[in-house]
Amino acid sequence: MSQPLPLTDRKALIRNRTRVSDPAALFLHEMARDDVHDRLALVNKDFTDPAIVTPFPAIWQEDFPEARIISDEETLGLDEAAHDLIVHALALHWANDPVGQLIQCRRALRPDGLLLCLTFGGETLHELRSALATAEADITGGLSPRVLPMGEIRDLGAVMQRAGLAMPVADSLSLNTSYETPLHLMRELRAMGEANALSGRLRHPTRRSILMKAAQLYVEQHAGPDGRIPATFDIITLTGWAPDDSQPKPLRPGSATQSLAEALGTEETPLKD
Repeated sequence: MSQPLPLTDRKALIRNRTRVSDPAALFLHEMARDDVHDRLALVNKDFTDPAIVTPFPAIWQEDFPEARIISDEETLGLDEAAHDLIVHALALHWANDPVGQLIQCRRALRPDGLLLCLTFGGETLHELRSALATAEADITGGLSPRVLPMGEIRDLGAVMQRAGLAMPVADSLSLNTSYETPLHLMRELRAMGEANALSGRLRHPTRRSILMKAAQLYVEQHAGPDGRIPATFDIITLTGWAPDDSQPKPLRPGSATQSLAEALGTEETPLKD
């Protein structure tokens, strides 16, 4: 029995990333780095052994010189219980086993260690995905894999629990950018190493008629008064801690010593049977 194809073609992904030549195209990774700085400033804890999982080390090395930089391979180069902080930076969407990635991070954390995982969420590039799907369906009568499926915030929060992390929190930031035309957006995606690397992708260039139709639909449906088109990047940040006895724990049901009515200063009315 043949094994199913993995979602991501790693060779194609690495090839796409090696073509990145303009640091300015990595602005989303720079934003992720700055966001991590801001979040860590709010944590009342000093981290001495951080690790950062990223496909673009140069973005992080200057700001986190003490961090161990880890490539986002399917098997992460992380030692068990070696770190008190792990940042998984905008790479989870290409993982063939995203739950496994988070489990590996959890195992590499010491008790009460922190995981920050920044990943693209389900609203990312929804304008482009819709235009390409409609254009291809109209012209060919079918659809081919073009854009990665990306998790919704509720599902990703549940993944943190499955990975064994305590006090999981998921929040999202919607970044709205704009481009001169849809073709400029597509070129930008290639420049940032985010071109199609799906295993099931077509192995020949997209027909020009599909690209032109998609660009037309994109402009008709989304262009602003200035003629520029918007593009949404939905960045979800997952926060979780390696379990430790020092962490706060929820009370057992029925263990409260004061009723809600007493706390609110009101009179409790029993329900009828």
